[in-house]
Amino acid sequence: MTKVKLDHAHVGNLLRGMIRIRRFEEKCYELYTQEKIRGFLHLYDGEDAVAVGIAAALEPRDRVVSTYREHGHALARGMSMESALAEMYGKATGCSGGRGGSMHLFAAETNLYGGNAIVGGGLPLAVGLALGDKLQAQDQVTVCFFGDGALAEGEFHEAMNLAALWKLPVLFVLENNLYAMGTAVARVQANPDFTPRAASYGMPAESVDGNDVVAVEAAARRLVEAMRAGSGPQFLECQTYRTRPHSMFDAEKYRDKAEVAEWRKRAPITRFQSWLLDNNLLHQAEVDAIEAEVEAQLRNAVAACEQAPLEPVEDLLRHVVAETRPAPPDPVAPTPPVDSTYRECCRQAITEALLRDDRVFMMGEDIGAYGGCYAVSLGLLKEFGPERIRDTPLSESGFTGAGIGAALVGMRPIVEIMTVNFSLLALDQILNTAATIRHMSAGQFGVPLVIRMATGAGRQLAAQHSHSLEAFFAHIPGLRVVAPATLEDARGMLATALEDPDPVIILEHVMLYNMAGKIAANAGAVDIDRAVIRRSGRDVTLIAWPYSLWKVLEAAEALAKDGIEAEVIDLRSLRPLDDATIMASVARTRRAVIVDEGWRTGSLSAEIAARVQENCFFHLDAPVARVCSAEVPVPYPKHLETAALPQVADIIAAVKALPGVKP
Repeated sequence: MTKVKLDHAHVGNLLRGMIRIRRFEEKCYELYTQEKIRGFLHLYDGEDAVAVGIAAALEPRDRVVSTYREHGHALARGMSMESALAEMYGKATGCSGGRGGSMHLFAAETNLYGGNAIVGGGLPLAVGLALGDKLQAQDQVTVCFFGDGALAEGEFHEAMNLAALWKLPVLFVLENNLYAMGTAVARVQANPDFTPRAASYGMPAESVDGNDVVAVEAAARRLVEAMRAGSGPQFLECQTYRTRPHSMFDAEKYRDKAEVAEWRKRAPITRFQSWLLDNNLLHQAEVDAIEAEVEAQLRNAVAACEQAPLEPVEDLLRHVVAETRPAPPDPVAPTPPVDSTYRECCRQAITEALLRDDRVFMMGEDIGAYGGCYAVSLGLLKEFGPERIRDTPLSESGFTGAGIGAALVGMRPIVEIMTVNFSLLALDQILNTAATIRHMSAGQFGVPLVIRMATGAGRQLAAQHSHSLEAFFAHIPGLRVVAPATLEDARGMLATALEDPDPVIILEHVMLYNMAGKIAANAGAVDIDRAVIRRSGRDVTLIAWPYSLWKVLEAAEALAKDGIEAEVIDLRSLRPLDDATIMASVARTRRAVIVDEGWRTGSLSAEIAARVQENCFFHLDAPVARVCSAEVPVPYPKHLETAALPQVADIIAAVKALPGVKP
């Protein structure tokens, strides 16, 4: 129904919803001063009509992505005061088990996909939720709330473009409260008229008085109905005002009291309640009854939260990754080998995944018509079509966030980021959303997403396209990071990764794409949890991954001619590390050399070396050695690039320098 039906029950519910939010906020303010609530606390006071008006236009099946000022959105969607308040307390009974706190309220039962502490960070996520629904022919709509500060962020523009390009059912709700923290819109926006900015992406955009709950609901109903009819994304600016500080740390030096007082006169509850009473739509006794009802709910919530348990310290590591994972794939008897290349194995892995599971699709820059920067996806667009081989704009944060959202609603996306240095543009989405949402939601949501990216140096691509940033991703809890070095792993890791309930990053070294060899015709899924010993030895353990593995194997053969037998470990899994395989090998050989194409300082090799010395100290006959890239941006000239990277001769020299190694 498009029109707002202002019958007795409905107007009572609208008023009750706003009073419920307002009293909750007032109580949070009080509890914060008593140090019952800590951290950041961003109150929604004054913006009540936006949440209530939008929520009134939604169905339970619809999805909501919020901001760090999300208490109103959560309560308007039906979250109990007790569940929301317990989260503020950090109690185990909170909607996120006490792990999210004020800025991260999640509720799977009401399709609330959480607040986001990163300004604009929820926008790509909302796009992905809508994309997942569209690919599965669902009729849900997704509402994304954000503040005026987000319009200066790149993720706003990336998300708007993707939503419009793919005609996704996203209602973008701008809560324009005139201030981004302490920065007034007029001081930082060259053009504070925001609706034309949204309309420039080809979507309907309008503005409404955000302090008029009926006007908000009427606009929202009309826009939601249009989206359900297939019209694509819509943009609604709600002009409102927060009547409390940005957060409880805010001394409010940037605006005067007269301005706040003037806006308080226009506060949503005051306006609506007065209108209802003046027009005899409600009587004062009914208003009093609503107030009493809400106060009773709030008292009960506070009492329950005071008595609620904290999550035990013993559960600290819960909800970092899924508690159960699929069993490793069973090995199969190999059929006769065929000729192939690393590139072809990657392509075959993607092809098999698309054929095996309708939920799988791939998206990224130039993967379709162009065939991929490294020609991995060449021909797949013709075979599978543009819905499943999805070319994206140059917007790494936008399409990575969209992949996260699609994964949350049941799809199995493969996101290709062209090169690892471009992934830095998507690091917010990878670190702050993909890796953390399971933890912050206390396991309510997981992100079964695969991100493929090319990494490494050796092709004279100079400093900005020659990075080995494995340590960045291996540092982040909540991610799984793998690095295929062989044809079998290039063919088999993707299948296993797509079964994983958590995000998996696959790092493919650029120097391996042309590597040719033999592989069993029926080669399939491989274990992505464990390292593999590629060569047995007794004198030293050499540890490497992707391209460095082949240099290490070459060095091991040369060392064998001098009577030094090296054991070679293909690390394969960079997070989590297979400590058992590493430590068992070092305990046997009593020496270790780690070869890492990353820079030495803060490298993954440093982490491995530390673990070896922590676990194998009494087995070691020599300090752990490392061969890393020179601490310099990778140069363009071939001779300098070669000098900057670990080479076979460097590995041999490092081994021979170890005390006690046979000459």
